[in-house]
Amino acid sequence: MILDRLTDKKFLFASGANTELRAQRNLNRRAVLLNGDLVGNVRQEQFGVSARVYENGVYGFASTAEYTQDAVRAVLRSASENAAFLARHAGRGLGTHKPLPAGKTITAFDLTDVEQGTYIAFIRELDGYIQRKYPDLVSRTVVATADSMEKLLCVSNGTDTHSLLPRSYVYVFMTLAGADGKPVELYEAVDGGFGTFDRNFPRPEACFEKIDRLYDRLRQKAEGVYPEAGPKTVILGGILPGMLAHEAVGHTVEADLVLGGSVAGPNLNKPVASPIVNLVDFAHTAFGAPAPLPIYVDDEGTPATDAVLISNGVLVGYMNSRQTAEHFSMAPTGNARAYRFCDEPLIRMRNTAVLPGKDRLEDMIASIDDGYYLLDTNNGQADTTGEFMFGVTFGYEIKKGKLGRALLDTTISGVAFDMLKTVDMVGDQMVWTSAGMCGKKQPMPVGMGGPALRCIVNVGGR
Repeated sequence: MILDRLTDKKFLFASGANTELRAQRNLNRRAVLLNGDLVGNVRQEQFGVSARVYENGVYGFASTAEYTQDAVRAVLRSASENAAFLARHAGRGLGTHKPLPAGKTITAFDLTDVEQGTYIAFIRELDGYIQRKYPDLVSRTVVATADSMEKLLCVSNGTDTHSLLPRSYVYVFMTLAGADGKPVELYEAVDGGFGTFDRNFPRPEACFEKIDRLYDRLRQKAEGVYPEAGPKTVILGGILPGMLAHEAVGHTVEADLVLGGSVAGPNLNKPVASPIVNLVDFAHTAFGAPAPLPIYVDDEGTPATDAVLISNGVLVGYMNSRQTAEHFSMAPTGNARAYRFCDEPLIRMRNTAVLPGKDRLEDMIASIDDGYYLLDTNNGQADTTGEFMFGVTFGYEIKKGKLGRALLDTTISGVAFDMLKTVDMVGDQMVWTSAGMCGKKQPMPVGMGGPALRCIVNVGGR
């Protein structure tokens, strides 16, 4: 764990300014087998300290990849000097931030950093199982990953914190020859989530069932068909509603992007979705259980609270930093996060999700005469207008209320606030994932989720 060399430096904080002092250690572990050959073997660590000072409406920032008593003093001095310089030349006539609850929150624990050989041995077991059971595969890849962010934060105004955010996943990629001889691929995170690798993966055999399901879906896909192009009634299932919540809606309601002209600006307090659609960025607890990646205090010292974004179809709020919360006269929600010690906090999502409704999946499928049930995605992109395009890697036809043939790769697209107004059924079961990284200027681990949604969306076809 990070030793505390920060708390006793609070007497050096500049008076009349808001100061954040943060030590941070990031670990990244990765092992990759391609057709039995080890092609990736990574152990990476980043460690350092930064300081940020807010004065007269501007921030001064400094960092160093050293964690000594002298280094802490040096970054504090540099950040204060930078803030004073900017305040003289680009000051906005603002004082310090409004006060926040003071105290200290500790969610860190001793991290079990397993040896690299543990990752390699684990994926070799999975690779051997796949090779023996499914020799018809054209290609197979097995990946083990683990990363963590440990932060020690001391602030002049707000809540100090010592936090640890570890996660670990195993991914399996499979490729078969399709009916026309062209390769067909499917992949899945067969297990993982919040926690260290030793806790999430006690034995390889626990992954076999999901590997078998992945292969079964791949066989169906290899014999699948392309969907028809055009506006279609679909059920978005699996992780697609979470991708929609994050990419197509979440980024538009990050307050810094609202200030940059996102579509959410003129739509605050207006209907942007069907009245049965609700969307929340959860801080640390969702539906009475820990959220996929729980955040209790952000990197500005703000205690994290849920950010309600869409309520009964109406856009009711944004995700804020302290500065944007004051600008919009909203409560800060603890959404300011930094990926590395040398990064300044940005407004970032935490666990963004569409809330479940009351509809059973069976009833949703039965309600469609001619449409599609779309389940998996390999990418998603959207812009601040809410226009989005997602790749779809697996799904089914729906014909006369029943599932039909599997689908080959396609895309879906639309404008989020238009498409959400077509939602007329919301499933009663949640699907969460925290396997991805958000790429807004800095990478950031995030959680996303949602229930199945029945809606109308543009399907790309072949």
